[in-house]
Parts: sequence; C-alpha cells; structure tokens
Amino acid sequence: MTKTDLSTFNNSSYSTGASRLKQILWYFVNCLLLNSYFIPSSNLKVLLLRLFGARIGQGCVIKPKVNVKYPWKLKMGDHVWLGEQVWIDNLAEVRIKSHACLSQGAMLLCGNHNYKSTSFDLMVGEIEIGEGAWVGAHSVVCPGVKLASHAVLSVGSVLTHDAKAYTIYQGNPAKPIKEREIRES
Repeated sequence: MTKTDLSTFNNSSYSTGASRLKQILWYFVNCLLLNSYFIPSSNLKVLLLRLFGARIGQGCVIKPKVNVKYPWKLKMGDHVWLGEQVWIDNLAEVRIKSHACLSQGAMLLCGNHNYKSTSFDLMVGEIEIGEGAWVGAHSVVCPGVKLASHAVLSVGSVLTHDAKAYTIYQGNPAKPIKEREIRES
C-alpha cells in the first residue's frame, strides 16, 4: 500500500500574488492591528485592508480579531459585516457581495490538500458569498464553493458544495433544510 510522504510536498506552483516584502508587512499589520482587540474602528480596518489591495465597498463593519490571509485577494461589496474572529483564509480570491454577513468564528477556507496524492498537494478554489447571504457562527465554507444570494449557512455547519439562493443549509456536510423567507420590518 502506498503511503503519504510529506517530504515530497512541493508548493512551487502556487503564487500568493504579492511580493515577499508585501506578504511580510501584511503579516505584521494583520497580527498587530486587524487580528487584535487594539483597533475597534471598522473604518481603520477597512483602510488597512484597502492599503494592501482589498477592494471594499462602503459601510462595512469589521469586528475585532478578524484574520485575512491575503487582502489583495479579497473583494467585499457594500455593508458587509465580518463578525468577531472571522477567518478568511483566502489562498484564492474571495468575493463577498453587498449586505452579506459572516458571524463570529466563521471560516472561509480557499485551500485544502489532496489526500489521494502521496505528496499531499495543495488544492485551491475561489469562494463567493452572495448578496444578502449569511454564514452563521463557527461555520465553514470550503474551497470552490458559492453561497448564492440570500442563502443561509446555519451555526456550526460545513458547506462543501454550492448553496442555492434563499435556502437555509445546516449540518456537516450542510444540507438544505428549508426556504428562507424575508419579511419587511
């Protein structure tokens, strides 16, 4: 039987899309300012992300302890909410459309490893969170997944495939459980 051999892992085909200096600078800015409780202001966090190449719309709310791997691979629409301890592990592009919400502890994971390969090769896929969609607390969105307009991923769920619009998903792996109805306030 063939075995995994991590000594043969080769990530040379992957590109972060930024210089080594930019990556190092972002690492420290992310650790000290974005992924901390020191800066409570969403406006300053948005400014820092934009300075490193993120495209972010107006009125976005970014809570403390948010972690963004590569801001230059992040696009956010208007009035997006990122809850406390959200982790955007964007090895590939992440697009979060307007009025979407990622609750506390939610994770967007653009990378995984090929467990069928002896060298455990890296696999990446883009993620899109649709307009008005909601990723519940401590939920995970996996590589290559699209959460369509106004879809909901409920608390603690793991989305491994695309989610339909106006549908609520729950579980691990997440399955559709009912339709989302939105009423005027």
